[in-house]
Amino acid sequence: MSYAFTKTLDMDFDAAIAHVTDALKAKGFGVLTTIDVKATMKAKIDKDVAPYTILGACNPGFAYKALQAEPLIGTMLPCNVIVRALDDGKVEVAGIDPMASMQAVENPALGAVATEVQGMMKEIVEGL
Repeated sequence: MSYAFTKTLDMDFDAAIAHVTDALKAKGFGVLTTIDVKATMKAKIDKDVAPYTILGACNPGFAYKALQAEPLIGTMLPCNVIVRALDDGKVEVAGIDPMASMQAVENPALGAVATEVQGMMKEIVEGL
Protein backbone atom coordinates (compact mmCIF):
# COMPACT_ATOMS: atom_id res chain seq x y z
CA MET A 1 0.00 0.00 0.00
CA SER A 2 1.33 3.41 -0.92
CA TYR A 3 1.31 5.96 1.87
CA ALA A 4 1.17 9.10 -0.28
CA PHE A 5 -0.36 10.62 -3.38
CA THR A 6 2.28 12.23 -5.60
CA LYS A 7 2.49 14.52 -8.58
CA THR A 8 5.38 16.20 -10.37
CA LEU A 9 4.96 19.85 -11.32
CA ASP A 10 6.91 21.85 -13.87
CA MET A 11 7.15 25.11 -11.96
CA ASP A 12 9.35 27.12 -9.65
CA PHE A 13 9.64 25.81 -6.08
CA ASP A 14 8.10 28.87 -4.39
CA ALA A 15 5.32 28.97 -6.98
CA ALA A 16 4.61 25.31 -6.26
CA ILE A 17 4.24 26.00 -2.53
CA ALA A 18 1.76 28.80 -3.28
CA HIS A 19 -0.08 26.59 -5.78
CA VAL A 20 -0.37 23.70 -3.31
CA THR A 21 -1.47 26.04 -0.51
CA ASP A 22 -4.20 27.48 -2.75
CA ALA A 23 -5.36 23.99 -3.78
CA LEU A 24 -5.59 22.94 -0.13
CA LYS A 25 -7.50 26.10 0.76
CA ALA A 26 -9.99 25.45 -2.04
CA LYS A 27 -10.89 22.14 -0.32
CA GLY A 28 -11.21 23.64 3.17
CA PHE A 29 -7.69 22.91 4.40
CA GLY A 30 -5.48 25.48 6.05
CA VAL A 31 -1.74 25.22 6.50
CA LEU A 32 -1.04 25.14 10.25
CA THR A 33 2.69 24.59 9.98
CA THR A 34 5.37 25.17 7.40
CA ILE A 35 8.68 23.45 7.94
CA ASP A 36 11.58 24.51 5.73
CA VAL A 37 13.61 21.30 5.86
CA LYS A 38 16.46 22.79 3.81
CA ALA A 39 16.93 25.67 6.26
CA THR A 40 16.54 23.40 9.27
CA MET A 41 19.18 20.92 8.07
CA LYS A 42 21.60 23.76 7.41
CA ALA A 43 20.97 25.43 10.77
CA LYS A 44 20.95 22.28 12.91
CA ILE A 45 23.57 20.01 11.33
CA ASP A 46 25.22 22.21 8.67
CA LYS A 47 24.06 19.96 5.82
CA ASP A 48 22.90 21.18 2.43
CA VAL A 49 19.82 19.57 0.93
CA ALA A 50 17.60 20.51 -1.99
CA PRO A 51 14.60 22.73 -1.24
CA TYR A 52 12.08 20.68 0.72
CA THR A 53 9.09 22.02 2.63
CA ILE A 54 6.56 20.20 4.78
CA LEU A 55 3.10 21.78 4.92
CA GLY A 56 0.99 20.68 7.88
CA ALA A 57 -2.51 20.84 6.39
CA CYS A 58 -5.70 20.68 8.42
CA ASN A 59 -9.37 20.69 7.58
CA PRO A 60 -10.93 21.78 10.89
CA GLY A 61 -14.25 19.99 10.33
CA PHE A 62 -12.60 16.66 9.65
CA ALA A 63 -10.05 17.16 12.43
CA TYR A 64 -12.93 17.71 14.84
CA LYS A 65 -14.66 14.53 13.67
CA ALA A 66 -11.43 12.56 13.99
CA LEU A 67 -10.80 13.86 17.52
CA GLN A 68 -14.35 12.97 18.54
CA ALA A 69 -13.90 9.44 17.21
CA GLU A 70 -10.41 8.92 18.61
CA PRO A 71 -9.06 11.39 21.20
CA LEU A 72 -5.41 10.40 20.70
CA ILE A 73 -5.53 10.82 16.92
CA GLY A 74 -3.87 14.21 17.29
CA THR A 75 -0.61 12.25 17.35
CA MET A 76 -1.20 11.67 13.62
CA LEU A 77 -2.45 15.12 12.70
CA PRO A 78 -2.17 17.28 10.66
CA CYS A 79 -2.12 15.83 7.15
CA ASN A 80 1.38 16.49 5.84
CA VAL A 81 2.01 17.56 2.28
CA ILE A 82 5.57 17.89 1.03
CA VAL A 83 6.94 20.03 -1.74
CA ARG A 84 10.46 19.10 -2.82
CA ALA A 85 12.77 20.20 -5.59
CA LEU A 86 13.92 17.53 -8.01
CA ASP A 87 17.27 17.43 -9.80
CA ASP A 88 15.65 18.14 -13.18
CA GLY A 89 14.24 21.50 -12.03
CA LYS A 90 10.76 20.15 -11.47
CA VAL A 91 8.97 19.90 -8.13
CA GLU A 92 7.40 16.85 -6.55
CA VAL A 93 4.34 17.21 -4.34
CA ALA A 94 3.27 14.37 -2.07
CA GLY A 95 0.26 14.31 0.24
CA ILE A 96 -0.27 11.72 2.94
CA ASP A 97 -2.84 9.00 2.40
CA PRO A 98 -4.65 9.15 5.75
CA MET A 99 -5.89 5.58 5.35
CA ALA A 100 -2.29 4.37 5.31
CA SER A 101 -1.27 6.41 8.32
CA MET A 102 -4.34 5.48 10.38
CA GLN A 103 -4.77 1.81 9.52
CA ALA A 104 -3.14 0.82 12.81
CA VAL A 105 -6.02 2.47 14.69
CA GLU A 106 -8.89 0.01 14.85
CA ASN A 107 -11.83 2.41 15.03
CA PRO A 108 -14.58 2.24 12.38
CA ALA A 109 -15.74 5.82 13.08
CA LEU A 110 -12.22 7.10 12.49
CA GLY A 111 -11.96 4.98 9.36
CA ALA A 112 -15.00 6.71 7.89
CA VAL A 113 -13.40 10.14 8.47
CA ALA A 114 -10.07 8.97 7.05
CA THR A 115 -11.83 7.66 3.94
CA GLU A 116 -13.40 11.07 3.30
CA VAL A 117 -10.11 12.89 3.82
CA GLN A 118 -8.32 10.34 1.62
CA GLY A 119 -10.61 11.19 -1.28
CA MET A 120 -10.06 14.90 -0.78
CA MET A 121 -6.28 14.61 -0.51
CA LYS A 122 -6.11 12.44 -3.63
CA GLU A 123 -8.27 14.93 -5.51
CA ILE A 124 -6.12 17.85 -4.38
CA VAL A 125 -2.83 16.26 -5.45
CA GLU A 126 -4.15 14.90 -8.73
CA GLY A 127 -5.66 18.30 -9.54
CA LEU A 128 -2.41 20.24 -9.20
